[in-house]
Amino acid sequence: MILSDNMEIIELLKEMTSHIGVSGCEDDIASLLSEKLKDYGSVTVDSMNNVKCTFGEGRHFLLEAHIDEIGMIVKSITDDGFIKVDKCGGIDNRMLTASEVSIWGKKECKGVISTLPPHLQSGSDEKKVPSLDEVSIDVGMTKDEAEKFISPGDRVTFKRNFYPLLSDQICSSVLDDRAGVCALLLACEKLKDTNAKITVLLSSQEEVGTRGAKSGAYNDDIDEAICVDVSFGYTPACKKSDCGELGKGVMIGVSPILDKNMSDTMISVAKKNDIPYQIEVMGGGHTGTDADVITVCKQGIKTSLLSIPQKYMHSPVEVVSISDIEATADLITQYIKSKVGDSNA
Repeated sequence: MILSDNMEIIELLKEMTSHIGVSGCEDDIASLLSEKLKDYGSVTVDSMNNVKCTFGEGRHFLLEAHIDEIGMIVKSITDDGFIKVDKCGGIDNRMLTASEVSIWGKKECKGVISTLPPHLQSGSDEKKVPSLDEVSIDVGMTKDEAEKFISPGDRVTFKRNFYPLLSDQICSSVLDDRAGVCALLLACEKLKDTNAKITVLLSSQEEVGTRGAKSGAYNDDIDEAICVDVSFGYTPACKKSDCGELGKGVMIGVSPILDKNMSDTMISVAKKNDIPYQIEVMGGGHTGTDADVITVCKQGIKTSLLSIPQKYMHSPVEVVSISDIEATADLITQYIKSKVGDSNA
C-alpha cells in the first residue's frame, strides 16, 4: 500500500470510516485492516479483535491505535416498535435527539432518534438533555416487524458522514481513532525497510475501558511503545490552553505516566526535521488513552503518546486536518530512525 498524496490519504480515511466497529463488535473494521497490513508482515487477529502485524528486525517498537468506535447497544423493543438502547462508550446525550442511526442486526436497519416537535415542548424541555432511558429509535416498523431483524445486543452506529471542508480538513464520524490508524499505516510505509522490528497493534474496546490494549500489548520484548489517538482541537467554545490547533501539527504528550525521555526526544526529533508539533501537557495519573494500560503492561513498557487534534470529538461530525495526520506519521518515522541509527533521521 503506497500513499503518495492527500487524495489517497483521504480515500483511505473514507474507506476506514465506512466500516463498522462499535466496541465489542470490531469484526468488520478488523477484517479491512488485516488486509491493509498484509503488505508489511504477518497479521494475526486475536479473540478480542486486536489486529497485530510484525515486521523487520532490531530494536522493537510497538505502534498502537484503537479501531473501535462509540455507539449504542439495543436493550429492547417496545410494544409500539421503538428501539430502546444503552451506551457503548462516551456518548454525549446532547447530540442524540433527531440523530440518524443504523442498527446492525440481521441486516442494516436505518432509523432516527425520536424528538419532540418544538410546538409540543414546554419551557423546561428546551434546556433538557435526554437521558438514555428517554431515547427511542424509530425504525418505522411494528414490534413484530422489528423483531425479525433486530435483537437485544445489536450495535447501533451514527450515520456515516464523510466530506471535505475547506483547506485540508475532513469531517466524518469515527475519525476517533481511524485518523490515528491512518497515521500508523502511513508510518508503516515509511518504515518497511528500516533496521527496526515494528509491531503494529490496532486494538479493540478502547472506548469501553482500554480493554484490547491490555492484552494486545502483552509482549516481553517491546523496547518502546508509541500510542496514537486524537485529542481536543480548538473551537470557540474551548479554552485554548486545553486544546491543540488543527493544522499546527502533531501533539506530543507530556505526562507523569509517559516516559519523559521519549517525550523529550520526540520534541528534539520534530525540531530537527522541521515537523510541526504542539505540546500537550496532561496532569494526574492518566491520559484517557490506551497509553495508560500499555505503560504498566507486564513489567512495564516505555511509552509515549502522540495525538492528532480533532474538533467535535465523540460526535458524528468529527474534524481533523490531513497535514496533522502526516506530521504524526513523519514524527513516528523519524523518531524510530533516530533510535536505530538511520543516517537520514
